[in-house]
Amino acid sequence: MSNYSNDQKLRSQSNAILLKKILVYVVVGFLSFLSIFPFYFMFMNSTWSSFQITSGLRLWIGSFSKLAMNVRALMGRNDFDFIIGFKNSFIISTSATFLSVYFSAMTAYAIKVYRFKLRNFAFTFILVVLMVPTSISITGFVKMIMNMNLYGTFWPLILPALASPVAVFFIKQYLDSALSLEIIEASRIDGANELYTFNRICLPIMVPALATQAIFGYVATWNNYFTPSIILTDMKLKTLPLMVAQLWSDRFVDYGQIYTGLSVSVIPLIIVYAFLQRFIIQGVASGSVKE
Repeated sequence: MSNYSNDQKLRSQSNAILLKKILVYVVVGFLSFLSIFPFYFMFMNSTWSSFQITSGLRLWIGSFSKLAMNVRALMGRNDFDFIIGFKNSFIISTSATFLSVYFSAMTAYAIKVYRFKLRNFAFTFILVVLMVPTSISITGFVKMIMNMNLYGTFWPLILPALASPVAVFFIKQYLDSALSLEIIEASRIDGANELYTFNRICLPIMVPALATQAIFGYVATWNNYFTPSIILTDMKLKTLPLMVAQLWSDRFVDYGQIYTGLSVSVIPLIIVYAFLQRFIIQGVASGSVKE
């Protein structure tokens, strides 16, 4: 009887584990569907004409000839130039992401390693700045860049990335669990200067966190519409999201062109994510656990 009861317990436990796994897969599958569906819907609509899109919901692929027509119509517009928009978005996003990741890592490293009097205050101040919306400070920001003769250039969209509170906070949390201060002390004893220690020893340790923040920062900068719409006035300096947004300003809105423009603007982000996505889970998991 005891063996039979043990077998029943094992069976019930295995069934419970199997049920939990199925439930997890169902939830994950549903969430994945919710994440992928908008992109699927966008790409499908880029293969239909504007009349077909407005006449009903389209969840299947249309005609590639319609896609070619939408692309040709976009390329023939004066307010949409994919090459210029891609170049501008690439320059701004790449430069801002590099500055944000590198100098945020340097700031997080300083807060983690150095023991100075205002250390806790500095980190608290960074968290306070993190909670300030961009819309509150945009008026003063625009006046400042006008006084500096930077209005209508890329610099106001790149230089503020030097101070990224979100990246500093994330990397600091990651360092709390991944960086041992003994490594820093050993490097100093060996005669290495601080810059060498940071660049050659600490940065390789931060790679998962840096890659994660690079993805988030690149996507946020690439998709940024609010600040560039205020700063950039010259057509030759506008980014892809600004050019896509201009498609709505027509008297007759062509939804086929709009979905095609959105699809084109998303492709670079998918490529960046494909190269760096393997670091996301590793970086988030490591940065959220403190030993």
